[in-house]
Amino acid sequence: MAGNAVPNFVASRDALQFVNSWPSQPDLVINLPVAGKVKIGDASNGLCGGMVYTVRDFYEAKVPMIADPLPAAGSPLYRYIVGRLFDSFDLPGGVVKYYTWMTLPDADQSLLALTRRGIGWHTITEEWPQIRDDIDAGRLCPLGLVTVTSVNPMDLGKCHQALAYAYDVEGSTLTIRLYDPNTDLSAADSCSLSLDLGHPSQKASITHNVGISDPIRGFFRTRYSPVDPSPLVPPPAPTS
Repeated sequence: MAGNAVPNFVASRDALQFVNSWPSQPDLVINLPVAGKVKIGDASNGLCGGMVYTVRDFYEAKVPMIADPLPAAGSPLYRYIVGRLFDSFDLPGGVVKYYTWMTLPDADQSLLALTRRGIGWHTITEEWPQIRDDIDAGRLCPLGLVTVTSVNPMDLGKCHQALAYAYDVEGSTLTIRLYDPNTDLSAADSCSLSLDLGHPSQKASITHNVGISDPIRGFFRTRYSPVDPSPLVPPPAPTS
């Protein structure tokens, strides 16, 4: 068996101490001239990408994760997570990639001399080596998880995001260990997905225990740029 893990990362300890379950409230409220306050998004649809990027920010900055419960709308931590959610979309290219992958076939399709690669091929051949390289280099790797086959842009919200921090390869079976914002902390350290790397041109049968009801058709490495989370951490109490 071959494998590797990001040093000293434990999902139950180093991730946000709450799950991705939010009341119906705006992701963001902005004040516009004439229009006044405009509400954008609905947190009840989930802030998974923002939570994933926030966790990597804390790890990269070597800042211990704060133990706050689910933050209220408008609080500094809430605003930070929402900001990172929009960063995780990597507009416009990131959303285009989710949409393109939603429209891919499960397996390769050939017509005459032309082959249209399936989502399994892209996952195994293009994305997995980049994810492996990140983990081998000691970097957490945010993943976009594609769950649906659709040409309807409204279905983009059914996709999900998680954070890869370890992997094992036994024979041709790959298992990636994940921080999943939807998984309770009590089960956080056992969250993973697995697939067979041996047949990239066929449908990728991905098994997982991520906290979503849909299957995972494929996944890709999302582009990440760090943000310093240290202003979120309260200063130490003065000593008497």
